[in-house]
Amino acid sequence: MALAVGIVGLPNVGKSTLFNALSGAGAQSANYPFCTIDPNVGVVPVPDPRLDALVALYDPASVVPATIEFVDIAGLVRGASKGEGLGNQFLAHIREVDAICHVVRCFRDDNVIHVHGEVDPLADMEVIDTELVLRDLQSVEARHERAKKQSKGGDPFERRAVEVTAAVRARLEEGVPVRAMDLDDDAWEVLRPLQLLTAKPVLYAANVAEEAIAIAEEDPRVAQVRDRASREGAQVVPISAAIEAELAGLDAEERAEYLAELGLAEPGLHRLVRAAYELLDLITFFTAGEKEVRAWTIRRGTKAPAAAGKIHSDFERGFIRAETIEWNLLVDLGGEQAARAQGKLRSEGKDYVVRDGDVIHFRFNV
Repeated sequence: MALAVGIVGLPNVGKSTLFNALSGAGAQSANYPFCTIDPNVGVVPVPDPRLDALVALYDPASVVPATIEFVDIAGLVRGASKGEGLGNQFLAHIREVDAICHVVRCFRDDNVIHVHGEVDPLADMEVIDTELVLRDLQSVEARHERAKKQSKGGDPFERRAVEVTAAVRARLEEGVPVRAMDLDDDAWEVLRPLQLLTAKPVLYAANVAEEAIAIAEEDPRVAQVRDRASREGAQVVPISAAIEAELAGLDAEERAEYLAELGLAEPGLHRLVRAAYELLDLITFFTAGEKEVRAWTIRRGTKAPAAAGKIHSDFERGFIRAETIEWNLLVDLGGEQAARAQGKLRSEGKDYVVRDGDVIHFRFNV
């Protein structure tokens, strides 16, 4: 499932450093604006202790984790919606992703210039939000004018489009992102083809200094970001991109020692990746055996046949049933043989909605 999260923010807030740590892709990172012009794409495994537990149980020949794509998009600046700083190109890159990770600078460092001269998380967030809103206004206004012309022939959908775009335009002019608007299904039918930037779900990465990561929750700048994010129900993940870059270059033992020194239970990237996964409303089911333990990504609410189709189209076409068990119960019982002997494997049909953490064996016939 090629779902992508775009990493956005002002120049020099730590986007590319964070991306490098996430993906190990070696995206260029330097202390000047517009270092990143073409977006870099990294496929990142989703940390999952459930997968680790199943691997420990089966000791398989192959392990395949769930993954998510992160896209490193160049820094936006004030005026991007009017083309400033290659803004048209960068905003087009945002349009192609499914969700946004907005990196906000919450650290001071005289060696890393700030594009506006001072560190002010709220002002930085406002710049990005404003540019995305302004670009959406352009899209909505163009659709409104087109709907007015096309509705003259009596097309009921276009008449509805006139009403929807007028209402959305008014809210955008108030600075309200589309994702925060209470829109019905008919409105979304009108808006969805526009791929509006502020309709995309968002999470915030509050990038703090290395020495502040252990007390990030007490950082007043992080508190500012959290307060602003709470107004739209968005999640905030405090992180130190500099630390994550260092961790990425260490082996497992060194990484564990460094985390212990910092007083951290896990890398901040793990929390960020999981938050992005949840933001896209994704869940994981597993297939497990001695040959392979694998995590499969599906949308929440997916039924068993469609989940089977993620493995192979024949599985969906010839679906008979899904033999299912919760991952933790399977681990506690010591494997499928014991689970089957104790009657703990459930047989689910076509209407079964797959749950996060299910371990499934699909029965099919084609």
